[in-house]
Amino acid sequence: MSECIFCRIIEHKAPSHILYEDNRCIAFSDLNPQAPIHILVVPKKHISTLLDFEKGDEEEIGHLFIVANRLAEEKKIQDAGFRTVINCKSAGGQMVYHVHLHLLGGRQMTWPPG
Repeated sequence: MSECIFCRIIEHKAPSHILYEDNRCIAFSDLNPQAPIHILVVPKKHISTLLDFEKGDEEEIGHLFIVANRLAEEKKIQDAGFRTVINCKSAGGQMVYHVHLHLLGGRQMTWPPG
C-alpha cells in the first residue's frame, strides 16, 4: 500500500524518527505530539482498522503492547504511568487507516480524553 504513509515509513521511503523496529512492527515519534512522550507503534502488516483484524492476527495486536511496554520503560514513564490508545475510524479519531497504537506519557492524562 504505497499510498499509506505508515507503509511508506515501514519501507523506509518516508522520513520518521524511528525508535524501535523488528520484523513485526515499527515505532516512531508522532509528528503532532499530544504529550511529551507520544510514540506510534505500528504493525508492519497493513491492517486498516481494528475492525479488519482477522483470526490469526491476535499476535499482531499483542506484540504492539509488548513493544509499547518496552518503550515506556526506555522512556522511563512506566512508574508514573502512561496511556495507550488505538483509534478506530473517523468518529473514533483515526486519521491514518493503518492500525497503530499511541503510547502517551510524560504528563498527567485527563479524563474523558476527547
